[in-house]
Amino acid sequence: MRVVTLAGGTGAAKLLRGLAACVPQRDLTVIGNTGDDTEIWGLHVSPDLDTVTYALAGTLDVERGWGLADETFQCLRGMAAYGADTWFNLGDRDLATHLTRTRALRDGQPLSGVTARLAASLGVAARILPMSDDPVRTMIQTLGGRLTFQEYFVREKALVDVVGVDYEGATAARPAPGVLDAIRTADLVVVCPSNPVTSVGPILAVPGIVDALGATPAPVVGVSPIVGGAAVSGPAAALMRARGLPISPLGVAAAYAPWLRHLLIDRSDLACVAELGELGVEADMADIVMKSRAHETELARRVLEPRGARRRPSRGGSASHSTAGGWGPRVRGEQDGDRPAGRGATLE
Repeated sequence: MRVVTLAGGTGAAKLLRGLAACVPQRDLTVIGNTGDDTEIWGLHVSPDLDTVTYALAGTLDVERGWGLADETFQCLRGMAAYGADTWFNLGDRDLATHLTRTRALRDGQPLSGVTARLAASLGVAARILPMSDDPVRTMIQTLGGRLTFQEYFVREKALVDVVGVDYEGATAARPAPGVLDAIRTADLVVVCPSNPVTSVGPILAVPGIVDALGATPAPVVGVSPIVGGAAVSGPAAALMRARGLPISPLGVAAAYAPWLRHLLIDRSDLACVAELGELGVEADMADIVMKSRAHETELARRVLEPRGARRRPSRGGSASHSTAGGWGPRVRGEQDGDRPAGRGATLE
């Protein structure tokens, strides 16, 4: 069974661990968000790609929700002593990933090739694809100016008012090799419980991906990152509000219209079922907050349940490229969608 996922960071990582417990990793393809990518100390950092890679490799720091388990931060302390910015935490062994990626990119290798090599080196059998080899950056518009996503989420701890979100470079970007084919030939497409604006949104902003989602014969199943009128954690609610999306599963469905067919929602959101049906989205009730490995696996089983293979014909053409996002990694100082805080924690 070929399962293709659209993924942000920590929330996606949890579901991916569950899926990997149910199907062979070689049958999993992850299309990862790179709108969060940033440069730290001259290094190219891909937080969401790294989080899902570490999760599938079994090396993720589960408590933090980002970085490697049993990590040390001696280099971070050394950089602080030299006066460098240290609001974005990079661990010592994690630096090896960023050094390898940065050197390869500077040598002219595409991000997709580097990502595949890093994953294989860590023993990951799943195929992890960046949404694009071209640079796309999620930019947060605030009353005080524009911020990159990491500046907003980690440095500012998502405490500034958001007035808009855009995806810089998206219109000129192309899907990475393998992305469109994976969607077209999938047996199941899964939208992970990621922030619809800043994790899944950048993926959808790359031309061609929404059309492929609308054309695939596979069922497309999403897991809501919103429970009981609030984000499980992180700034998803504020970002959805800035986009004019309801803070509910209805807002999630609206972000993914018209190609989403099924949405797993929490039992506390039962009142949304009828309206979701009016949008053409079938709601499945489930315990969607993943508090343990057992919860991750149980939710994955629900996602994998057989469903109708083709959605209704789309009404009104392709969805806007500007209506989505995701549970990327928790801030390296907080979280997104379902991330543990810590990326920007104070040095101890």
